[in-house]
Amino acid sequence: MASTCTKIMYDHYSFEEATAYQTELAKQLKFQQLQNIDTIAGADISFNKNSDTMYAGIVILTYPDMVLRSFSLATYETSFPYKPGFLGFKEVPALLKVWELIKNKPDVVVLDGNGILHPRRMGVASHFGILANQATIGCAKSLLYGENHVPENKKLSTTEIISHGETLGFALRTKIKCATVYVSAGHLITADQSLEIVKNCVGNYRIPEPTRMAHNIVNDFRTGKLKAGFHEVSAPLTLF
Repeated sequence: MASTCTKIMYDHYSFEEATAYQTELAKQLKFQQLQNIDTIAGADISFNKNSDTMYAGIVILTYPDMVLRSFSLATYETSFPYKPGFLGFKEVPALLKVWELIKNKPDVVVLDGNGILHPRRMGVASHFGILANQATIGCAKSLLYGENHVPENKKLSTTEIISHGETLGFALRTKIKCATVYVSAGHLITADQSLEIVKNCVGNYRIPEPTRMAHNIVNDFRTGKLKAGFHEVSAPLTLF
């Protein structure tokens, strides 16, 4: 799927302007069933406290067997503050910079954050998906918005997350006796298919493999163990 993104920066936005922008972006959201999924990506960000430097990474894996094929890394400077509900303004520009390094785009991207499970339906996964013209899924570690009942203590058990009678996503138990994750459609995919895909990405950890690998790789990038750029993987890496 071709990207239509260009370099963007949100540092000058006030929260009022950011809210209005999210409302406008949400009008572009589309949801559809994906066909023939062969590759999946995970995207994440790392940073040092009190620093404007963002360390962004995207890993690409085969689906559904979760074999790492490549990863891309880049840094980006931004002074936009972290605030719940506005994660996209901090992270999306950095992720788009990484995205431009990838020649063969994956079929779907899982991001560490929300999709439409957001007060304005514009979590980081939806924000990135619209600007990259890419199917995306949000998989967050904490509940930002909506109401849900805790799933039973059984691996892959789920409950719906509802707001004003509308199902916006799902709480998913990925590991027994661990906190749930929160799955929602980002863009160009349905809610039910988003949940199905994330379930297929669950391994031995709480965090599904695409975003778990992305998390590991950006932390190694931030600490100097890996260099910026596009990297093909021909053999398993011990860091994962």
